[in-house]
Amino acid sequence: MNRNILKPVALLALLAASGTAGAQTVLSVSTWLPPAHGATMAQNQWCEAVEKETKGSVKCNLLPKAVSAPPGTFDAVRDGLADVSYTVDGYTPGRFIFTQVAEFPFLGDSSTATSVAYQRIYDKYFAPLGEHRGVKTLAVFTHGPGIIFTVKQPVTSAADAAKLKFRIGGGNINELSKLMGWNTTLKPATDSFELLSTGVMDGTFFPDESLQSMRLGMVKYATTFPGGLYNTSFVFMMNKAKYDGLKPEERAAIDKVSGEYAARLFAAGWDRTDAASRDIQKTTGVQRQMANEAFVNDVKAKQAQLEDRWVAAAEGRGLKNARAVLAEFRAETQKLK
Repeated sequence: MNRNILKPVALLALLAASGTAGAQTVLSVSTWLPPAHGATMAQNQWCEAVEKETKGSVKCNLLPKAVSAPPGTFDAVRDGLADVSYTVDGYTPGRFIFTQVAEFPFLGDSSTATSVAYQRIYDKYFAPLGEHRGVKTLAVFTHGPGIIFTVKQPVTSAADAAKLKFRIGGGNINELSKLMGWNTTLKPATDSFELLSTGVMDGTFFPDESLQSMRLGMVKYATTFPGGLYNTSFVFMMNKAKYDGLKPEERAAIDKVSGEYAARLFAAGWDRTDAASRDIQKTTGVQRQMANEAFVNDVKAKQAQLEDRWVAAAEGRGLKNARAVLAEFRAETQKLK
């Protein structure tokens, strides 16, 4: 037999025996937001960090199309249709309780402040109680301060808002809207262009960046609130079996770039695109106004009822002294301003 044939065959056998052949793990990564959206880009940055920390033994395959509509993303990752993705907790009403604390009004004026504070509270209180059981939670975060955007007329009071129809993303703002007597419909962010361009809805509740990422050039008015009218809670997650199947050093590398590290990635992307959108709104003529004291007080009065409900629901799921946890969360956001 030709000795030149034997040498590569022997080398392949040696590589296989040493575990170096075929050792790379590829994570399928899904996003339902546009490729240039800050959240998609943050997820891609996380993938780059994972590949660097694992020295290439774990890398990502960025899927060309989302494996599920936004409301089904949590279950899609849990069931292994994708290995990594993120979703909005409020897209499945009533499923998650603790996460609602990050959706309350008047928390902070940036995604970074609310996201980092939320991640710290989540790690300390919520993660041990298994709110996102079924997946490996990589991070939690929020978008920037929630704003009322409208097409044909400004909203200067709670009564103005009650005359209009709005798309909302769910969570605390859904319950708050009901108490305020507003006409809202729960729809994913990706439906906003069609709803507003056809006149089915008069406006939407969104952070600033969404005017660009969702192509909402028809919006002409914005009503802002100190600390935001609401926030939206997101979970960034990985299929648990995929995570558990990694080598210990690979899991340690992923943990290193998850938690607060990943929360800051997503938050920075949101703050950057929020700021860019505000600059664009100046050139496109969007009329912005801050809600007056009477409007803010109307919201605070209704929100107080929701916070009482949240405390009872959270304690019913095992969270001790939920009101103190809420106070700690608010204090943490103030420190991060």
